[in-house]
Amino acid sequence: MTSLTQRSSGLVQRRTEASRNATEKDRPSGQEDHDPRRGDEQDDDDTGDSKETRLTLMEEVLLLGLKDREVICKSDAPTGDVLLDEALKHIKDTQPPETVQSWIELLSGETWNPLKLHYQLRNVRERLAKNLVEKGVLTTEKQNFLLFDMTTHPLTNNNIKQRLIKKVQEAVLDKWVNDPHRMDKRLLALIFLAHSSDVLENAFAPLLDDQYDLAMKRVRQLLELEPEGESMKANTNELLWAVVAAFTK
Repeated sequence: MTSLTQRSSGLVQRRTEASRNATEKDRPSGQEDHDPRRGDEQDDDDTGDSKETRLTLMEEVLLLGLKDREVICKSDAPTGDVLLDEALKHIKDTQPPETVQSWIELLSGETWNPLKLHYQLRNVRERLAKNLVEKGVLTTEKQNFLLFDMTTHPLTNNNIKQRLIKKVQEAVLDKWVNDPHRMDKRLLALIFLAHSSDVLENAFAPLLDDQYDLAMKRVRQLLELEPEGESMKANTNELLWAVVAAFTK
């Protein structure tokens, strides 16, 4: 019953968004908002995010939610991302190498081995949120909850989130190529990670029902792929498919 209620809630939200979009399209041209910045925002959509607002995969997954091979570090050069560099240092310094599945458990703190709890990345959500604050996507506020204050990070730049949602939607609708190896690898990884974090449906909520069904059908096609077989194809990213295998097993 809970699942049905959640599904119905999502359906109402999608229809509400669709109705709002239809209303905007039907508005006479003379009543449109004349914002001189709109052209600049359109240019940003075409060229992608500026360097200052370029997001990491983990930041994009967090923004959407507002959740057997050995891993060998081929390069210990800093990436510029604190969380990623911290994870890579653990991987580089650990011998013998752990498997992808093991590293996911270790870095997330889901290991049962108390001697390996030091591998866990701490306060990941808060650190990602602070990164988004620095990039001007979120802001920081204090909210009072009875006996204590809680730090929250409300969205302040909705344009970036809408571009992200549009990018995810187009990947499985207008720009669907029906071949994961022809898809942008970063976007493919984003779809898998967003699904595993239970935030992918947030990107599809504004769609019309038939678009939503088609988008979810194509996501299921990706989820039903056999990672072992895909990783053996030419010009593939073996590590990507090893992570997919760990998340979808």
